[in-house]
Amino acid sequence: MQALVVDDSAIYRKLIGDHLRSWGFGVTLAETGSEGWQILQQPDSPKLALLDWVLPDLDGVELCRRIRRAGSSGAYVYAILLTSKEGRQNMLEAMQAGADDYLVKPFDEMELKARLLVGKRILDLQEALVSARESMRHAATHDSLTGLVNRGEIVGMLMRELERARRERRPVL
Repeated sequence: MQALVVDDSAIYRKLIGDHLRSWGFGVTLAETGSEGWQILQQPDSPKLALLDWVLPDLDGVELCRRIRRAGSSGAYVYAILLTSKEGRQNMLEAMQAGADDYLVKPFDEMELKARLLVGKRILDLQEALVSARESMRHAATHDSLTGLVNRGEIVGMLMRELERARRERRPVL
């Protein structure tokens, strides 16, 4: 699984990246929040993101907000906020912004690994749920013997096209 590390500290980027690689994760690195956001906009972007809170342009909390706003249109991104900001209020702010987990620097490497494994498990479950949903959608709209679109789906398509023609005031051809 590919992970994105967004941190303005070269030391932390290297440290986290080395840990991730040794645990079997692929690593993509970004120095700024906007660079991380651009990476997350790519078609096969990482689904696991480790974000620093304090970044030069777009901070980790705002990046979490953007990820959650965009989340309905793409695959889920599991976001862990790694920060030197301690305190319950900071943790609550991060979680309200959409972070899935929160870890204070300097972090214990085994705690980070445990949280990454939980994130990976959640992402794997989410992928299985999406696959099951698509299988059920296909089963509900296609004939199981022929694989062709079934009568209910054909009628639904026809109704949608008739409604669109009515809305656009165009004839149905």
